[in-house]
Amino acid sequence: MASIVIPAALAALPLANAFTIPAFTLAACSAVDSCSSDADSSLVDACCVNKPGGLFLQPQFWDTDPVTGPDDSWTIHGLWPDNCDGTYEESCDSSREYSDITSILEDNGKSDLVSYMQDYWQSNDGTPESFWEHEWSTHGTCVSTINPECYSDYTTGQEAADYFQVAVDLFKTLDTYGALSSAGITPSSSKTYTSSEILDALESVTGKPAVISCSSSELYQVYYGFYVNGPLQNADFVPADIVGQTSNCPSSGIKYLPKN
Repeated sequence: MASIVIPAALAALPLANAFTIPAFTLAACSAVDSCSSDADSSLVDACCVNKPGGLFLQPQFWDTDPVTGPDDSWTIHGLWPDNCDGTYEESCDSSREYSDITSILEDNGKSDLVSYMQDYWQSNDGTPESFWEHEWSTHGTCVSTINPECYSDYTTGQEAADYFQVAVDLFKTLDTYGALSSAGITPSSSKTYTSSEILDALESVTGKPAVISCSSSELYQVYYGFYVNGPLQNADFVPADIVGQTSNCPSSGIKYLPKN
Protein backbone atom coordinates (compact mmCIF):
# COMPACT_ATOMS: atom_id res chain seq x y z
CA MET A 1 0.00 0.00 0.00
CA ALA A 2 1.33 3.42 -0.88
CA SER A 3 2.63 5.60 1.92
CA ILE A 4 0.16 8.21 3.16
CA VAL A 5 1.18 11.45 4.86
CA ILE A 6 -0.60 11.67 8.20
CA PRO A 7 -1.59 15.12 9.51
CA ALA A 8 0.55 16.44 12.36
CA ALA A 9 -2.22 16.03 14.92
CA LEU A 10 -2.62 12.39 14.01
CA ALA A 11 1.10 11.75 13.99
CA ALA A 12 1.28 13.00 17.58
CA LEU A 13 -1.07 10.29 18.81
CA PRO A 14 0.12 8.86 22.17
CA LEU A 15 1.25 5.29 21.79
CA ALA A 16 2.63 2.45 23.89
CA ASN A 17 2.71 4.17 27.27
CA ALA A 18 -1.10 4.30 27.28
CA PHE A 19 -1.74 0.67 26.49
CA THR A 20 -0.98 -2.85 27.58
CA ILE A 21 0.76 -3.99 24.39
CA PRO A 22 0.55 -7.77 23.99
CA ALA A 23 3.96 -9.43 24.14
CA PHE A 24 2.95 -11.50 21.09
CA THR A 25 2.80 -8.44 18.88
CA LEU A 26 6.07 -6.98 20.10
CA ALA A 27 7.91 -10.21 19.50
CA ALA A 28 6.32 -11.51 16.33
CA CYS A 29 4.53 -8.77 14.36
CA SER A 30 5.91 -6.75 11.50
CA ALA A 31 4.34 -3.54 10.22
CA VAL A 32 1.41 -4.44 7.97
CA ASP A 33 -1.43 -2.10 6.97
CA SER A 34 -4.90 -3.50 7.40
CA CYS A 35 -6.75 -3.97 4.09
CA SER A 36 -3.44 -4.28 2.22
CA SER A 37 -2.53 -7.29 0.09
CA ASP A 38 0.03 -8.25 2.75
CA ALA A 39 -2.71 -8.34 5.40
CA ASP A 40 -4.64 -10.87 3.30
CA SER A 41 -1.77 -13.34 3.44
CA SER A 42 -2.34 -16.45 5.50
CA LEU A 43 1.20 -15.93 6.80
CA VAL A 44 0.12 -12.82 8.72
CA ASP A 45 -1.55 -13.66 12.01
CA ALA A 46 -4.82 -11.94 12.98
CA CYS A 47 -3.10 -10.86 16.19
CA CYS A 48 -0.72 -8.77 14.08
CA VAL A 49 -3.19 -7.00 11.80
CA ASN A 50 -6.91 -6.71 12.09
CA LYS A 51 -8.77 -8.93 9.67
CA PRO A 52 -11.22 -9.22 8.13
CA GLY A 53 -12.34 -5.92 9.71
CA GLY A 54 -9.47 -3.69 8.64
CA LEU A 55 -11.30 -0.45 7.77
CA PHE A 56 -11.83 1.34 11.06
CA LEU A 57 -14.48 4.02 11.35
CA GLN A 58 -14.73 6.57 14.11
CA PRO A 59 -18.18 8.16 14.09
CA GLN A 60 -18.86 11.25 16.18
CA PHE A 61 -22.19 12.68 17.38
CA TRP A 62 -23.57 16.20 17.59
CA ASP A 63 -26.55 15.78 19.92
CA THR A 64 -28.84 18.74 20.55
CA ASP A 65 -32.08 17.15 21.78
CA PRO A 66 -31.24 16.05 24.37
CA VAL A 67 -27.82 17.68 24.56
CA THR A 68 -24.79 15.50 25.22
CA GLY A 69 -21.22 16.62 25.79
CA PRO A 70 -19.66 20.10 25.86
CA ASP A 71 -21.19 22.79 23.66
CA ASP A 72 -17.91 23.25 21.80
CA SER A 73 -17.15 19.61 21.02
CA TRP A 74 -18.61 16.66 19.19
CA THR A 75 -18.76 13.39 21.11
CA ILE A 76 -17.63 9.82 20.51
CA HIS A 77 -19.98 7.28 18.99
CA GLY A 78 -17.50 4.41 18.80
CA LEU A 79 -14.66 2.72 16.92
CA TRP A 80 -15.87 0.19 14.36
CA PRO A 81 -13.77 -2.46 12.56
CA ASP A 82 -15.65 -2.63 9.25
CA ASN A 83 -14.50 -5.06 6.59
CA CYS A 84 -12.40 -3.67 3.78
CA ASP A 85 -15.30 -3.90 1.31
CA GLY A 86 -17.63 -1.88 3.52
CA THR A 87 -19.52 -4.83 5.00
CA TYR A 88 -19.15 -5.52 8.68
CA GLU A 89 -19.50 -8.06 11.45
CA GLU A 90 -21.07 -7.40 14.84
CA SER A 91 -21.15 -9.04 18.27
CA CYS A 92 -18.32 -11.44 17.55
CA ASP A 93 -17.87 -13.01 21.00
CA SER A 94 -20.81 -13.33 23.38
CA SER A 95 -18.50 -14.65 26.11
CA ARG A 96 -16.87 -11.20 26.30
CA GLU A 97 -19.98 -9.04 26.44
CA TYR A 98 -18.84 -7.31 29.62
CA SER A 99 -21.43 -5.70 31.87
CA ASP A 100 -19.31 -3.21 33.83
CA ILE A 101 -16.93 -1.28 31.58
CA THR A 102 -16.33 1.35 34.26
CA SER A 103 -14.92 -1.22 36.69
CA ILE A 104 -12.82 -2.83 33.96
CA LEU A 105 -11.22 0.49 33.09
CA GLU A 106 -10.63 1.43 36.72
CA ASP A 107 -9.12 -2.01 37.45
CA ASN A 108 -6.70 -1.38 34.58
CA GLY A 109 -5.58 1.95 36.03
CA LYS A 110 -7.71 4.10 33.74
CA SER A 111 -9.80 6.21 36.11
CA ASP A 112 -8.84 9.35 34.17
CA LEU A 113 -10.11 7.69 31.00
CA VAL A 114 -13.46 7.00 32.67
CA SER A 115 -13.76 10.66 33.69
CA TYR A 116 -13.07 11.78 30.12
CA MET A 117 -15.56 9.31 28.67
CA GLN A 118 -18.26 10.52 31.04
CA ASP A 119 -17.98 13.92 29.34
CA TYR A 120 -17.19 12.96 25.74
CA TRP A 121 -18.68 9.48 25.20
CA GLN A 122 -22.34 9.85 26.08
CA SER A 123 -25.66 8.49 24.84
CA ASN A 124 -28.72 10.62 24.16
CA ASP A 125 -31.09 7.82 25.14
CA GLY A 126 -29.38 5.86 27.93
CA THR A 127 -26.59 5.87 30.48
CA PRO A 128 -22.96 6.23 29.41
CA GLU A 129 -22.22 2.81 30.91
CA SER A 130 -24.93 1.07 28.84
CA PHE A 131 -23.65 2.84 25.71
CA TRP A 132 -20.06 1.74 26.38
CA GLU A 133 -21.20 -1.83 26.97
CA HIS A 134 -23.10 -1.77 23.66
CA GLU A 135 -20.17 -0.37 21.67
CA TRP A 136 -17.77 -2.90 23.19
CA SER A 137 -19.96 -5.96 22.70
CA THR A 138 -21.10 -4.93 19.21
CA HIS A 139 -17.83 -3.63 17.77
CA GLY A 140 -14.93 -4.10 20.19
CA THR A 141 -15.30 -7.88 20.26
CA CYS A 142 -14.73 -7.92 16.48
CA VAL A 143 -11.20 -6.46 16.67
CA SER A 144 -8.97 -9.47 16.02
CA THR A 145 -5.72 -7.99 17.36
CA ILE A 146 -7.13 -7.66 20.87
CA ASN A 147 -8.51 -11.17 21.16
CA PRO A 148 -7.43 -12.76 24.46
CA GLU A 149 -5.11 -15.21 22.71
CA CYS A 150 -3.03 -12.27 21.47
CA TYR A 151 -1.91 -11.50 25.04
CA SER A 152 0.86 -13.37 26.81
CA ASP A 153 -0.44 -12.71 30.34
CA TYR A 154 -4.09 -12.04 29.68
CA THR A 155 -6.46 -10.87 32.40
CA THR A 156 -10.20 -10.59 31.88
CA GLY A 157 -11.18 -7.22 30.42
CA GLN A 158 -7.65 -6.20 29.52
CA GLU A 159 -8.50 -6.00 25.83
CA ALA A 160 -11.57 -3.82 26.48
CA ALA A 161 -9.38 -1.34 28.37
CA ASP A 162 -7.05 -1.17 25.37
CA TYR A 163 -9.99 -0.69 22.98
CA PHE A 164 -11.44 2.28 24.86
CA GLN A 165 -8.03 3.89 25.35
CA VAL A 166 -7.29 3.72 21.62
CA ALA A 167 -10.76 5.00 20.68
CA VAL A 168 -10.52 8.00 23.00
CA ASP A 169 -6.98 8.93 21.99
CA LEU A 170 -7.97 8.81 18.33
CA PHE A 171 -11.00 11.01 19.04
CA LYS A 172 -8.74 13.61 20.65
CA THR A 173 -6.93 14.08 17.32
CA LEU A 174 -10.15 14.54 15.31
CA ASP A 175 -11.32 18.06 16.12
CA THR A 176 -14.56 18.22 14.16
CA TYR A 177 -15.83 21.33 15.94
CA GLY A 178 -12.56 23.18 15.33
CA ALA A 179 -12.38 22.24 11.65
CA LEU A 180 -15.91 23.44 11.03
CA SER A 181 -15.38 26.64 13.02
CA SER A 182 -12.21 27.45 11.08
CA ALA A 183 -14.28 27.28 7.90
CA GLY A 184 -16.91 29.64 9.32
CA ILE A 185 -19.35 26.82 10.04
CA THR A 186 -20.63 27.36 13.57
CA PRO A 187 -23.75 26.19 15.39
CA SER A 188 -26.69 28.47 14.67
CA SER A 189 -30.45 28.50 15.01
CA SER A 190 -30.82 30.55 11.83
CA LYS A 191 -27.91 29.86 9.46
CA THR A 192 -27.77 26.91 7.10
CA TYR A 193 -24.85 25.39 5.22
CA THR A 194 -24.20 23.34 2.11
CA SER A 195 -22.97 19.78 2.09
CA SER A 196 -19.90 20.75 0.08
CA GLU A 197 -18.96 23.45 2.61
CA ILE A 198 -19.14 20.98 5.47
CA LEU A 199 -17.33 18.15 3.67
CA ASP A 200 -14.55 20.47 2.45
CA ALA A 201 -13.98 21.66 6.02
CA LEU A 202 -13.93 18.12 7.43
CA GLU A 203 -11.45 16.84 4.86
CA SER A 204 -8.85 19.03 6.57
CA VAL A 205 -9.09 16.84 9.68
CA THR A 206 -7.39 13.75 8.19
CA GLY A 207 -6.79 14.63 4.53
CA LYS A 208 -9.44 12.12 3.45
CA PRO A 209 -13.15 12.70 2.78
CA ALA A 210 -15.43 12.30 5.76
CA VAL A 211 -19.04 11.10 5.64
CA ILE A 212 -21.83 13.15 7.21
CA SER A 213 -25.32 12.20 8.38
CA CYS A 214 -28.41 14.37 8.76
CA SER A 215 -31.88 13.90 10.18
CA SER A 216 -34.54 16.31 8.89
CA SER A 217 -31.70 18.37 7.38
CA GLU A 218 -29.99 18.63 10.79
CA LEU A 219 -26.32 17.61 10.91
CA TYR A 220 -25.80 15.09 13.70
CA GLN A 221 -23.00 12.64 12.79
CA VAL A 222 -19.65 12.48 11.02
CA TYR A 223 -17.51 9.45 10.15
CA TYR A 224 -13.72 9.30 9.67
CA GLY A 225 -12.01 6.28 8.10
CA PHE A 226 -8.65 4.65 8.82
CA TYR A 227 -6.50 1.65 8.14
CA VAL A 228 -4.30 0.49 11.02
CA ASN A 229 -0.64 -0.37 10.65
CA GLY A 230 -0.16 -3.46 12.82
CA PRO A 231 -2.18 -4.24 15.98
CA LEU A 232 -4.83 -1.76 17.09
CA GLN A 233 -2.96 -1.23 20.37
CA ASN A 234 -0.13 0.45 18.45
CA ALA A 235 -2.61 3.20 17.47
CA ASP A 236 -0.82 3.65 14.12
CA PHE A 237 -3.77 4.98 12.12
CA VAL A 238 -3.56 5.68 8.39
CA PRO A 239 -6.35 7.93 7.03
CA ALA A 240 -8.46 6.07 4.47
CA ASP A 241 -11.41 6.55 2.15
CA ILE A 242 -14.64 5.25 3.67
CA VAL A 243 -16.38 2.35 1.95
CA GLY A 244 -19.93 1.27 2.76
CA GLN A 245 -21.13 4.57 4.28
CA THR A 246 -22.37 7.54 2.27
CA SER A 247 -23.49 11.03 3.23
CA ASN A 248 -27.24 11.45 3.35
CA CYS A 249 -27.45 15.20 3.95
CA PRO A 250 -29.14 17.47 1.40
CA SER A 251 -26.92 19.52 -0.88
CA SER A 252 -28.00 22.75 0.82
CA GLY A 253 -30.09 24.00 3.72
CA ILE A 254 -28.25 21.92 6.33
CA LYS A 255 -28.86 23.02 9.90
CA TYR A 256 -26.06 22.82 12.48
CA LEU A 257 -27.98 23.63 15.62
CA PRO A 258 -26.43 24.90 18.86
CA LYS A 259 -26.44 22.78 22.01
CA ASN A 260 -28.85 24.72 24.18
